[in-house]
Amino acid sequence: MSWVDETPSLAGLELEARARLETLGPQRLPLGTTLFRPGDAVQGYAVVLSGRVDVTLTGATGRGILLYAVEPGQSCIQSTMGLLGGDDYTAEARTVAETRLVMLPRAMFLELIDSSATFRGTVFHAFAQRMQSMMQLLERVAFQRVECRLAERLLMLDHGAGTVRVTQADLAAQVGSAREVISRRLDAWGQKGWVRTGRGTVTLLDRDALERLSRADT
Repeated sequence: MSWVDETPSLAGLELEARARLETLGPQRLPLGTTLFRPGDAVQGYAVVLSGRVDVTLTGATGRGILLYAVEPGQSCIQSTMGLLGGDDYTAEARTVAETRLVMLPRAMFLELIDSSATFRGTVFHAFAQRMQSMMQLLERVAFQRVECRLAERLLMLDHGAGTVRVTQADLAAQVGSAREVISRRLDAWGQKGWVRTGRGTVTLLDRDALERLSRADT
């Protein structure tokens, strides 16, 4: 099966455009692979087939924030803006799981944008969805308290096992705060019996309390 068939957003692609894409082969990237850093020129458009790529922004103080994650069916707004507008990357992208993706070179991407209405519609639809998620991130960081964002993130990362494998530094980046702030919040919640922290883990002991807190500013 062609990798194009693994990408529902490319369904209905014109035959000529499909043939162009099928000349490209998927590549596998191990956990921790850096795809780009601030200042790098945009070389292509990644179509993620499996795994996940986190895109983070780091400020002058060293504090970082997770802008978005690119999972199968999602797009990288930094790449789209760079390819269409010519700007360099301002953030960093790194795989947080083994990732399989196809990289469309700049020339092919621009050619398909011009020649394929289906491909163009797919790119612009994904771009609009990502812009909406960025607006939601801005709203949360601007108007939602850190503890509410932290509770929401822990609940999102928990897939039913009750224990989230994540470092406090990564949590800080994901909610847009400092590691010291996250550490203090988790210590306070531990004293209340809401969570238990370990080396690189947070166990959720009182989901109801965390869910109430996650909704407190909504």
